[in-house]
Amino acid sequence: MLRFLYTVAIYLATPLIVWRLFARGFRYRDYFHRWRERFGHFPDPHLHDSIWVHAVSVGEVNAALPLIQSLRRRYAPRPMVVTTVTPTGSQRVRKLFGDEVFHVYLPYDLPRAVTRFLDRVRPALAVVMETEIWPNLFHQCGRRGIPLAVVNARLSERSLRGYAPIRPLVRQALRNVSLVAAQSHADARRYRALGAEPAHVSVAGNLKFDTPLPKGVRERGEELRASWGPSRPVWIAASTHEREELAVFEAHLAVLARLPDALLLIAPRHPERFRAVEHSARNLGFTVATHGAGDAPGSGCQCFVINAMGVLMRYFAAADLAFVGGSLVPIGGHNVLEPAALSRPVLVGPHTFNFEEITRSLIEAGGARRVASARELGTTLLQLLRDPAERFRMGAAARAVCARERGAVRRTMVLLGRIYARSHFSRSAECREPGTGSGERGEMAR
Repeated sequence: MLRFLYTVAIYLATPLIVWRLFARGFRYRDYFHRWRERFGHFPDPHLHDSIWVHAVSVGEVNAALPLIQSLRRRYAPRPMVVTTVTPTGSQRVRKLFGDEVFHVYLPYDLPRAVTRFLDRVRPALAVVMETEIWPNLFHQCGRRGIPLAVVNARLSERSLRGYAPIRPLVRQALRNVSLVAAQSHADARRYRALGAEPAHVSVAGNLKFDTPLPKGVRERGEELRASWGPSRPVWIAASTHEREELAVFEAHLAVLARLPDALLLIAPRHPERFRAVEHSARNLGFTVATHGAGDAPGSGCQCFVINAMGVLMRYFAAADLAFVGGSLVPIGGHNVLEPAALSRPVLVGPHTFNFEEITRSLIEAGGARRVASARELGTTLLQLLRDPAERFRMGAAARAVCARERGAVRRTMVLLGRIYARSHFSRSAECREPGTGSGERGEMAR
């Protein structure tokens, strides 16, 4: 009954969902493309016993990269399916893997859409990244006997409280999950409180620690820095959100008052806001250049807008220190490990509940600092830009945390191997039993 009421609500909300899809499409045209995939309509790729990984957007795709590579090696020649929700996530999948994996958008959680999707990709193992819980999708995986894992699983206290009104429905969905590979003991505890079977919850660590640095990224950063001026103060504000850029610009004005040759690199989180951020910077009187126009931030440039996806790491490598956005506003913060892995000091705002454990580890180790406001951000930036010895110490501490916490991919692969082996043994046993050669589970065994 709970799932029935949920499904009715989803059907009733579908017109609003479609309207939102098209509204975003006017700002970011890729939302108009391939919209039928969001209802499970795409040509049948004729896959059987695929390994399916779902990653919502760019951050999840990047985190899943080493895991997907390990899954491809272990379960070759089984086909690999990777789904995303956002166009930027889709672009990242295509850039990383090209035609080596089959990629579509994950459909909305409507029963018929989910059925069409599973009928076409026919997974032997389903791996969902982080905090994606879809009752109809999970129910269908359970009904078909597909081993389902939630890996790199994280759940903040805020999200746990948010699930309270629908916790019975979520608990029902989690009964179909064979494995929850949590990032931390706190995440594991919250998943158990949410309704996951305690015996199915393990702590594997955070996959983001195992993400390899892009080849040549340090060298590319050094080249950029040399062209801008190696002694010039440079800082980056990455993955910023609306209502947060103004604080970043205010902080940069404070920096420019004391260090007039300082350069701000700013990378908005969402592509549809690239132009708005550029216009805001110009309206505030900054001399602006942009990545998309092929500009180079010359000696007179004060603000360089990174209006492209997939290029952030080279700019982390070229900067003296990094502020990671989504944290001065209550978004919950974004990935602080990318600058940390490049030995860059990290600054964050007060709202980091999406990366609670990682951020705490970096702060406790001295690789990151927390600021409460635009004014404090400006003060801290000025202090660190004037103190290369402190920046070096913080960068080394940040890098040490990344090195210490690696190994999540190996641990996750062990756990996935167990649930896959159990499922494979169960299906093989059913196939050998008389009278089980037909029907849904017999079809899965074949």
